[in-house]
Amino acid sequence: MQRKAYVTGTAALLAALLAGCTSGSSGGADTTDKNADTGTATVAAQPGKYRTLPEPCGAVSHDTLDSLLPGIAQIADPDQRDKAYQGDASLTYDTDRKVGCRWKVESTDATDRLSVDFERVVSYDNAVSDDNEAQTIYTQLETAADIPESTPPTATESESPSDSTSASPSPSPSSSSSASPSSSSADSTGTAGSTGSASASVASADIQPRVLTDLGDQAYLDDQLSGSGSTAEQRTVTVVFRTSNVVVTIEYEEQPMATGTVPDSKEMQDRAQKLAARLAEALNS
Repeated sequence: MQRKAYVTGTAALLAALLAGCTSGSSGGADTTDKNADTGTATVAAQPGKYRTLPEPCGAVSHDTLDSLLPGIAQIADPDQRDKAYQGDASLTYDTDRKVGCRWKVESTDATDRLSVDFERVVSYDNAVSDDNEAQTIYTQLETAADIPESTPPTATESESPSDSTSASPSPSPSSSSSASPSSSSADSTGTAGSTGSASASVASADIQPRVLTDLGDQAYLDDQLSGSGSTAEQRTVTVVFRTSNVVVTIEYEEQPMATGTVPDSKEMQDRAQKLAARLAEALNS
């Protein structure tokens, strides 16, 4: 009888101990989970404004193409002219993320090319918004283009009158690449080209590669001149701007048919900027 009572008492003690451990473990787990939920919860970054992109070949009007591609109106065949207006869509696998269109028109004076690309940026990091990711991509493009942070001061601003005759500010790398070749070519030939003017050979601050402050959230303009000597010089004007989570890139090129001629920088920049302003307005409408 004593042996039986001892076994029964031991079993009861073990059961009580197990019940206590189970109850304590359950309570501790609940407290830990609650603390983890409140300590690690984060708010996802806001998505970008744009969820889709425009149809790129239809984003540029016929009137704008007439201005940027003067030879398009010289195409006699109506079918060929319509095809030129339509442009060629860029190959893409996701039209909600990246689209583009290209136009090329040859005339008796020059060959003109235009490309327009739209990229809708989406961040895959919950802590980074689509806008911030797009800003990073835009900054990388601006840095790669080596755009000056600000317009260099003029001689009267940076030098005293006594020093102005003996020294002059050296041009930035971007300035020399886009303006100096134009000047030397125009001086050596005595002409400014079929579509050029005297402004093509003047390295003024308002036509140098620069940041644009009145276009989208961020924008810059680049202007490069390539080719010299026995070949016609090709000018490429690039305008890149960001509005919210969309980055737009415009490239406008002109290569004269006649050797030694120089495309007019200001004229091409004005055309490219007007197109950029229309695209920005269409995105925000």
